[in-house]
Amino acid sequence: MIENYAVIERLRVRFHRGLNLLTGETGSGKSIVVDAFGLLLGGRASPEMIRTGADRARVSGIFEAPPAAVRALLQEAGIEPEEEELLIEREILAGGKSRAWVSNRPVTAALLRQIGQHLGDIHGQHEQQRLYDPAAQLEMLDAFAGAGPLLEEVREWHRRWRACRQELEELERNEQEKERLADLWSFQCKEIEQAAPKAGEDAELEAERRRLQNFARIEEAARGAYEALYEAEDSALARIRASLRRLEDAGRIDPQLAGLAEGLRGSELGVEEAALGLRDYLSRLEFSPERLEEIETRLAALDKLKRKYGPGLEQVLAYLEEVRGKLAAVENAADRRAALERQLKELSQSYERAAGRLSALRKEAARRLSRKVEEELAALAMERTRFRIQFAEAPWSAEGFDAVQFLVSPNPGEEPRPLEKVASGGEVSRIALALKSCAAVQAPASGAAPGRTLVFDEVDAGIGGRAAEAVGRRLKLLSKSHQVLCVTHLPQIAGFADHHFFVEKAEVKGRTAAALRELVGEARTREIGRMLSGEKLTPEALRHAEKLIEMCGRA
Repeated sequence: MIENYAVIERLRVRFHRGLNLLTGETGSGKSIVVDAFGLLLGGRASPEMIRTGADRARVSGIFEAPPAAVRALLQEAGIEPEEEELLIEREILAGGKSRAWVSNRPVTAALLRQIGQHLGDIHGQHEQQRLYDPAAQLEMLDAFAGAGPLLEEVREWHRRWRACRQELEELERNEQEKERLADLWSFQCKEIEQAAPKAGEDAELEAERRRLQNFARIEEAARGAYEALYEAEDSALARIRASLRRLEDAGRIDPQLAGLAEGLRGSELGVEEAALGLRDYLSRLEFSPERLEEIETRLAALDKLKRKYGPGLEQVLAYLEEVRGKLAAVENAADRRAALERQLKELSQSYERAAGRLSALRKEAARRLSRKVEEELAALAMERTRFRIQFAEAPWSAEGFDAVQFLVSPNPGEEPRPLEKVASGGEVSRIALALKSCAAVQAPASGAAPGRTLVFDEVDAGIGGRAAEAVGRRLKLLSKSHQVLCVTHLPQIAGFADHHFFVEKAEVKGRTAAALRELVGEARTREIGRMLSGEKLTPEALRHAEKLIEMCGRA
């Protein structure tokens, strides 16, 4: 379903298994249908594609039987897909933002692109330009070689090697600065260590200072309490003892008073114990101006440390440990550097071994791919073309140390040269189709799931005649294992269609809108006749179209 996308107001279409061909006049909107499909595979969304007057564009599609790789990606994202089909929706807002849903659950554009790689592949004029890119060529070769697991191993070794190298470079870069700071750290460490603070020491000293500063008041209170409890003639202890004697005498007469006397004895012991404690306290109580001055000096030293290194002694001690660690790191920098150098050497060797295995796999696959591409090109009326993959050593990267370049020699006796310097537009189209065919047919080698949707947007550009018929045959063969969508202007290719769709523009209520309809029977014959004869449909063109459909049907 396509809604408010470019010149399409609302379009619902069901593409079938096999080869689906889209034809129509130039500018009718065929490529727009392809672009809309690309959105479902995670393609770039642009607000410029929103139909004039609409606030959003929306594309949705249902894919049958999503492959296991897609299920794994969705389950990892917490989405449980349906068994029989997969619903993907994409919406573009006028403000430039886009949203995507899979199985009615929102997903990121990055996840949608990952899913799209397993569902389909679009080849158009832009994709043709990618054939000139060495990085894209290496990607194609790796896909054909089935290098995924080994490539992941190379990437992991490269990541670890690069991280180790960066740490070593950082260590060497900061060594001079750290050595300069080491003098400051050493001074700070000595300053704290010489003061030798202890956790909670300042609180204890504060309490002792308060006692010394209030010595007279404390002594007066303690001595007065002692006298009131014990030493005075009418002290509390003397009064309790007198009362106890009276109760003991009376208790001989009334047993109830004897019980009260027992309770009073406990009070006598408590008062006596408190009085003796006050006497001991007073015996130890001593005022020392020297001690007060010593405390003041110590607290001042501790306050200085707290102002410089932390609000409390706990923080000062924590900073001391931090500084000791930094000094140890500086002292152990040489050891750390040596350890990193050994680790870097080991990682380099591991990377080289893995990258070497990857390079060997690529070179073996390059020989197979070259042979298969030449076989495909022979079927596309380029029998004399030679295809080679040239290897060169590249700087270490996550992709290994190989640089590759696709070379072709369209004519016998010519040295293979880069695609962009040799091949014409039509030849590049056929080379692209050959490469796609190899990747698709060699599904086990490439790791791609069979049954994907392959889209070819005007892959027939720049060719005609026998070459066009060969392209049609190749597409037809490819459609036996994949759903194929192809935009074409050539009747020789359209004749091979299993399902033929016609795209046209029409004016509805003063606005242009694109429409799509499936052609069968006479309608299809007339469209191929139009493609053969041009604007005026002649009886000869119709007869030719019928023969072309019949001939292609026997392919």
